[in-house]
Amino acid sequence: MNGLTGIDITIVIVYLLVVLAAGLYFSKSPMEGKSYFKGDGTIPWWVTSVSIFATLLSPISFLSIAGNSYSGTWLLWFAQLGIFIAVPLTIKLFLPVYSKLKIDTAYHYLELRYESKGLRVLGAILFIIYQIGRMSIIMYLPSIVLSQLLGINTNLLIVIMGIIAIVYSYGGGLKSVVWTDFIQGVVLIAGILFTLVYLIFSIDGGIVEIFNTLSMDKFLAPNEVVFDPNILKSSVFIILVGAGINTFSSYISSQDVVQRFTTTTDIKELRKMTFGNGFLSIGTTTVIYLIGTALYIFYHQNPQLLQTAQQDQIFASFIVYQLPVGVSGILLAAIYAASQSTLSTGLNSVATSWVLDIQGCFKKQISTEKQTQIAKFVSLGVGIVSIIVAMILANGEIKSAYEWFNSFMGLVLGVLAGIFVLGVINRKATKLGAYAGFIISAIIVINLKYNHPEVTSWSYSIVTIATSCVVGFVVSYIEEKVKSTKHNKLSMTEFE
Repeated sequence: MNGLTGIDITIVIVYLLVVLAAGLYFSKSPMEGKSYFKGDGTIPWWVTSVSIFATLLSPISFLSIAGNSYSGTWLLWFAQLGIFIAVPLTIKLFLPVYSKLKIDTAYHYLELRYESKGLRVLGAILFIIYQIGRMSIIMYLPSIVLSQLLGINTNLLIVIMGIIAIVYSYGGGLKSVVWTDFIQGVVLIAGILFTLVYLIFSIDGGIVEIFNTLSMDKFLAPNEVVFDPNILKSSVFIILVGAGINTFSSYISSQDVVQRFTTTTDIKELRKMTFGNGFLSIGTTTVIYLIGTALYIFYHQNPQLLQTAQQDQIFASFIVYQLPVGVSGILLAAIYAASQSTLSTGLNSVATSWVLDIQGCFKKQISTEKQTQIAKFVSLGVGIVSIIVAMILANGEIKSAYEWFNSFMGLVLGVLAGIFVLGVINRKATKLGAYAGFIISAIIVINLKYNHPEVTSWSYSIVTIATSCVVGFVVSYIEEKVKSTKHNKLSMTEFE
């Protein structure tokens, strides 16, 4: 193959138009106020489950994980097993609380638990910063890959991707976003399954050769340890646990995920939703790792076909140059599917958090019509800012977007998640304790990131949550003894 044909490009364009049309279709019913932010109650759990999956499995995973598997081992695959930590913790500690309180946003919980509008606003601001960074990476990664493969200007691809996400998230609210996420999640799954099957039939030895390769230090290298007594150093154990806490942090304190939980107050539906996402995440990521190993074998058997040595581009290069005409277009559409679903979710969740958490705390009397109008303008503004940041990132150098992103997530969400966990496990935690835990954990993790590079980023969220809980408990205890204050009793024990 010599690259994309007119048929492939047509398929990509048609796909983008179909996604746009689907988003507009699901937004045809007027959505205002809470229905714009939380849906109209008609979204099935299985659709929401796929939506969460599509939101979390961005092109950071789609392209970068395959690249990691191709150029290295399956060490980071163990991060996916962290779902077995994240899901039970979320179901046990937080879903009952969120269901009973009928929260509007993740940070609404902070206000109710600590009786503090300041913590609610702080949580929302941190989330918005995190989400802008995340959306920028998600626009940057596939755009720079496709730019180098297709010879199209990177900035142009970033702008196109951003505009499409803005259009249908702007108009339809959460319902539109969730249903388009579902469509794109299905496209993504179908695309990677086809790629794996095609690769198996393209390499000498097929599936047997893949497992033979994995048995020869391709699954884990001799220097990659399962457990290191120094838990701040990289090992299978810390990656699994750290990734589990990272995912747990997303589930409980990232508005784009929590927003899905607010679509229903039925605890059984919430559990199905969470387990469904966990199953999809592990299965799909395992397939992507198998693709990375299969690519390693394919290009070692056919070195003359290798078009690029850059690991985050190897999967897209195979799609463009090796797959049959038409199939390449479908797979590139799947890459855009991963991008679009995450972008639209990010825009909607940021708009929701701004209106309900920040604006709502300062202006109580806002009509539903005004709330919706403000949310649309915020969605537009944040989309434009994210496009600009993505262009800036495109001029930098990030070896592995997947590892960089997990470091970023542990730094921001881990600090934020700490005060959520403190509030649930310690019924006497106070507002002052929450602030103290937040500040100390932020100082510690920033110091680790910039002054102690030997400390693995997978430990960041563990350190921040543990620090927040310990510091928060001590400060709250001292405050209680000094002031004999009364506390808001909202905690997990209230809902058992």
